[in-house]
Amino acid sequence: MPPVLLVVCQDKSTASWAAEPIRIGPSTHTSIAVFPLVLGPDNLPAIIDPDEAAQDLGLSVFSALTHAKDPALPAILDALATALVDTGGEIAKDWAEFIEIGLGDPRTRALWRNLMATYTSRFPGSGTIIEESINRGLAQSRAEDIVRLLTLRGIDIPEAARERITGCADLETLGTWFDRAVTATDVEELFADM
Repeated sequence: MPPVLLVVCQDKSTASWAAEPIRIGPSTHTSIAVFPLVLGPDNLPAIIDPDEAAQDLGLSVFSALTHAKDPALPAILDALATALVDTGGEIAKDWAEFIEIGLGDPRTRALWRNLMATYTSRFPGSGTIIEESINRGLAQSRAEDIVRLLTLRGIDIPEAARERITGCADLETLGTWFDRAVTATDVEELFADM
């Protein structure tokens, strides 16, 4: 496939500047000229309808990224989150991550994360890839906290116990183990009666 230089901008002035051809070579002879494809808030619609967002996820993602400074951003992200949750699968997970990275600004990223957490919590147990990813991340973080707490308390963690802790994906079990790690005198106390 021939390459395309894609520039995604969140404001009109940057988009206008980025749309100018990039000329390479001496002033007397342009050897190469690159004409970027520029997406900005002026040439990409704000998609606030979940059904429309689901029809073309890629376009909807770029709509959200280019309108990140738009007051309508919460509605745009809400429509996109609905479309992604309804779509599910690896593609939804990939787009969700791409959006989070692309938004850049910590406040808009927090808005996206909270929105995705809200959507996945609306459908607990639905098994969407986004829900699974969030739960996997939470489990991994909780397991690391347990290992760190035990280490800081000077409690020896044999390799088998470490693998059992870090390999556990059940948040309720990990919560119980964390609570027990606060007062346990050895790692086996975590696993008692389980």
